[in-house]
Amino acid sequence: MKKSASMLAIWISLASNVVLTAVKILVGLLFGSQVLLADGIHNAGDVIATATAYSSMRVSSKPADEDHPYGHGKAEVLGAFIVAIILGGAAIYMGYHAIHALFEPAGEAHFIALIAAIVSLAWKQILYVYTMRVGKKLNSKGLIATAYDHLADVYASAAATVGIGAALVGDWQGLHFLAYGDPVAGIVVSILVLKLAYEMGRESFDILMERSVSSEYISQFEKLIRSVPEIKRVDRLRAREHGHYILVDARLGVSGTMTIQEGHDIIRRIKEKIKTNHTDVDEVLVHLNPWYEEST
Repeated sequence: MKKSASMLAIWISLASNVVLTAVKILVGLLFGSQVLLADGIHNAGDVIATATAYSSMRVSSKPADEDHPYGHGKAEVLGAFIVAIILGGAAIYMGYHAIHALFEPAGEAHFIALIAAIVSLAWKQILYVYTMRVGKKLNSKGLIATAYDHLADVYASAAATVGIGAALVGDWQGLHFLAYGDPVAGIVVSILVLKLAYEMGRESFDILMERSVSSEYISQFEKLIRSVPEIKRVDRLRAREHGHYILVDARLGVSGTMTIQEGHDIIRRIKEKIKTNHTDVDEVLVHLNPWYEEST
C-alpha cells in the first residue's frame, strides 16, 4: 500500500512536469515570453529530477540482500541529493537569465502567457501540498525532495506571474519600467530556490554521512529500553537514518548470571517495544554486556 501510494505520487509529478514543460516552452516561443521560456527550461530540469527521484525510490524499496544487508534505503537519500544539485543548477540559471534580462530591451507581455503562468502556479501548489503530505506520511526522502522541487516551481511561477502581470499593467498605464519587474522577481526567486537546494542537499549529505538522529529520538529509545526491568545499564545507544527508515544500535548491561535464553528474550522484547512505538524503525541491534552488583 505504501509503495503504491508513493509510486502514484511520483508518477503524477512526472506526468505534470512533462506537460508543464511542453506548455511553457510552447507558449514562451509563440508569444516571445522570455520568463515563461526560462521557466519551461527549468521545468525540463524538473523532469530529470523527478525521474531521478522515481529511480531512487524503486531501488530503495528493494529488500535487503547479501551485498546490502541493511537494505537499499540510502538510494532515496542519494536521489534527493542529486535533486538538490539539479535545483541549485536551475537557480543559478534563472538568476543569470534574470540579471541578463535587466540589460536587454523589455519584451512585450501577452495575456496568454499570464494565464499559463497562473495555471502553472496553481497546479504546482496543489502538487507540492499533495506530494509533501504523502512523503511525510511514508517518510520518503525521494517524495519530500520532489515536493521541494514543486515548491521551487511555485516560486518560479509566482515570479513569472508577477513579472508578466506587471508588464501588462505597465503597457496599459504607460509605465514601461514595470516590464523589468519580471527579471527583478526572477533574481529574488533564484535566491530562494538556491537556499532551498542548499538546505535539502545539506540534510541529504548529513544522512549519507551517518549523522545521528535527534537527541529527542534517542531519549525516547532510551526510555523504552529502561522500561524493561532487567536492563541495569545503558552503555551506548546510537541511531541513524537509512533513507526512509531508522537503524538503532544499543549496548546494554544485564545481570551476568542470566542464561543465553533469558538474554535472547530480553533482546526480543526491546526490539518489539521500539518497533511498535516507532514504526519508522526497521532494525534494532542489541549487544548485551554482563553487569554485576559490585560493578556499581
